[in-house]
Amino acid sequence: MNPEELKRNIIEEAKNLANYVIEMRRKIHMNPETAFEEEETAKLIEEELHKMGYETQRVAGTGVVAVLMGKEDGKTVALRADIDALNIQEENDVPYKSKNPGKMHACGHDAHTASLLGAAKILQKYRDQIKGKIKLIFQPAEEGGGGGKQIVDAGVLDDVDYVFGMHVWKEQQAGKIGTRKGPMLASADAFKITIKGKGGHAASPYEAIDSTAVVADIYNALQKLITREIKPFESVILTIPMLQGSDAFNVIPNETVMKGTLRTFNPEVRNYIITRIEEVVDGFSKAWRCEGKFELEGVSYPPLINNPEIVESLQLLFEELGGVEEIEPSMGGEDFAFYLQKTKGAFVTLGIYNEEKGIIFDHHHPGFNVDEEILWKGAAIYALLGFYPLLSKK
Repeated sequence: MNPEELKRNIIEEAKNLANYVIEMRRKIHMNPETAFEEEETAKLIEEELHKMGYETQRVAGTGVVAVLMGKEDGKTVALRADIDALNIQEENDVPYKSKNPGKMHACGHDAHTASLLGAAKILQKYRDQIKGKIKLIFQPAEEGGGGGKQIVDAGVLDDVDYVFGMHVWKEQQAGKIGTRKGPMLASADAFKITIKGKGGHAASPYEAIDSTAVVADIYNALQKLITREIKPFESVILTIPMLQGSDAFNVIPNETVMKGTLRTFNPEVRNYIITRIEEVVDGFSKAWRCEGKFELEGVSYPPLINNPEIVESLQLLFEELGGVEEIEPSMGGEDFAFYLQKTKGAFVTLGIYNEEKGIIFDHHHPGFNVDEEILWKGAAIYALLGFYPLLSKK
């Protein structure tokens, strides 16, 4: 079978699997599980893959990996879908609404998983066309848990030549495919600043050491770091939306806590700002006789940087699906970045925005939803990427 015929067959197979992909997406959507708790989701994935003839292994606790071996030697391609949900109460009134209170697939990971399961069927059908092998990675804990790092640390990508991920994208019209060369998503750091003073009565601040006053100074100083010490051409966001102090109007707390996030595409800028935050916290704390502490929390995500040559070749690969749009970079974070630090590849998007259907809400919104009619394209995207070494050649 020549490459063009294979490409057409893959797309036709994906269209025929539209109902299957929707069914899988709804099953997963109704039973959302958050980071490293995706046990039932993992079991469903395993059951489906076993029906198709795959052998599976667990990685990173609730992650599932399957390998499809070709009949000839060649390159190894990895395809990744994330499987975790968020701690959000769903507001959608749909038949497949979340059954787990306070948990929801509000970012589209259910769609990614269903699409990769659809692609798994297609790849299995055309396995005699594979040269090398294809790894299917169903990854847990993308939403802040750093599941991608655990997958990489476990050695899953050690023999991988190309790696690809896909994300449904509210910023694009339904059915459109997007990506961009180089930096696409920002690094993501979560941090905590703790200022310890001396509590007391709000009517007698001179007898206390008011940590809330110091926090106000630090908050303002940190915003000046961006405007006064970073070149204006750099994309940097420093947001501190969480401040915790006293729980009463007339009580000065013993300590005040700030939590925020730092986002940038430039690792050098990231490291510089983190050093300066530490210096600002230390300096203001000492000036006002407090103890100050700065610490990073959770897993820090690096910036997601696509391989430019691979992105260039995707226009040819996806031409029969309408080609590829260049999307705007996003300050959101993605732990697929860990994969791209390990080997070359690209992250692509599939548009889901459809105003007529009311699919208009942002990722992580309780009203988030996807246009299911285009999910067959997700299966096609993954399957075509599985044959990347063959189908990307002119």
